[in-house]
Amino acid sequence: MNKADRIKRMKVPAPVESGLAKRLPPGQILTERFPILHEGDMPVYDMNEWTLRVFGEVDQEVILSYEEIMAMPQVTVTSDIHCVTRWSRFDNAFTGVRFRDFLQAIGVTPRANFVMLHGDHGYTANVPLADLERDDVLLAHSFDGERLTDKHGWPLRLVVPHLYFWKSVKWIRGIEFMTENKPGFWEQNGFHLIADPFREERFSGEALPIPEDEWEKKEFD
Repeated sequence: MNKADRIKRMKVPAPVESGLAKRLPPGQILTERFPILHEGDMPVYDMNEWTLRVFGEVDQEVILSYEEIMAMPQVTVTSDIHCVTRWSRFDNAFTGVRFRDFLQAIGVTPRANFVMLHGDHGYTANVPLADLERDDVLLAHSFDGERLTDKHGWPLRLVVPHLYFWKSVKWIRGIEFMTENKPGFWEQNGFHLIADPFREERFSGEALPIPEDEWEKKEFD
């Protein structure tokens, strides 16, 4: 049974109280813990060799070092995050480069409308460019005032708070700008192309309430 089918079989949480409804999407459970979920082994890096490749519909393909990214303007943004496996966590302070500022630094062509984020071990996730231009979207290196832990994506991860958290790629190594939308790893395995949690866009062709507790069996920080 694939992951999409497992989530569909989970117990559906009770409706949230009205005071939380504007912050907690339907079908989600609020937690103070930070579950650790990822595909494949956790990568180990030599930061003298780590790079981020930016390619596709850009003015010029570039390969950035960690030091070059850290030299860009830095901001801290506090946001709520929501995982497709039904957990949500409020008030998360991530620090990094606002993606909109990153765009201005690298320059994209007028044909760029979509982005494929490439993580380590071949993991990918697609996001419309317009979603990445919001004020709260970051290329993050720190969480709650501390360097990201290895398990949560250090040295660099994407944070897209308004979409289900599988779109917030950990261990990011490449950013590909595209003219057309293409499915990433989970999108090729039954998950939604857009992934708006308030519309419950969990699965391909569906917008319905679904499950609970798979995340509770995972490791936590």
